[in-house]
Amino acid sequence: MIFDIQGIEDIPICAANMLKQCQDSRIFIFEGNLGAGKTTLIQELCRQLGYTGDVTSPTFSLINTYWGSDADVYHMDLYRLKSVEEAQDIGIEEFLASGQYCFIEWPDMIVNLIDEPYYHIQISIEENQARKIVCQKINIKIT
Repeated sequence: MIFDIQGIEDIPICAANMLKQCQDSRIFIFEGNLGAGKTTLIQELCRQLGYTGDVTSPTFSLINTYWGSDADVYHMDLYRLKSVEEAQDIGIEEFLASGQYCFIEWPDMIVNLIDEPYYHIQISIEENQARKIVCQKINIKIT
């Protein structure tokens, strides 16, 4: 799936369509440069799931939990992680196996710990500050 975002007003429709079309997993990893809009998209996804509070990037806490009326969300910003062991120490595998939505920014350190299908969201900045969001389902093959 590809979503073209011309302005901030397009994000609610993008988020609603993403949740509607991405039903095979509740794990979403987000990649994009700083300022690409990862947290902004996650804010809207949380709103679509019925969370009415503030959604902020968990850069220092690593994980924020949001209790929505439709689903709970674990929002992770793993930019500061130094190792896979550090991720395991904070219980990342339990969060991934929880069955709740996991929205993960800067996932490189833990992507190999994901043992079920997930959605990879790539956000890129286009001309005139528009955004291109590519959403792809990744199937895990356990051997």
